[in-house]
Amino acid sequence: MKSAYELAMERLNKTSPTVKMTAAQKKQLAELDSRYAAKIAERELFLKDKLAAAATQGDGEAVAQLEKQITSERKSLHAELEEKKEKVRQAG
Repeated sequence: MKSAYELAMERLNKTSPTVKMTAAQKKQLAELDSRYAAKIAERELFLKDKLAAAATQGDGEAVAQLEKQITSERKSLHAELEEKKEKVRQAG
């Protein structure tokens, strides 16, 4: 008799089977993660410096705009990363 967990895993594998990746694909995914983590950190540092300068000047509008820009750029870089990772996964 199978447990509920085993039955659920069987159903999951039928709807979306696990994909086997090669070592090269795993390496590419790790490199993409690393590269995009650096890009995100670089943009955040740059914009947070501007944000701090705007906050010291008391420019609330610029602060709000820069916070929006940080969020927007982070989302777009994450989306770009996921798109590239999906291409690597599909290549195998």
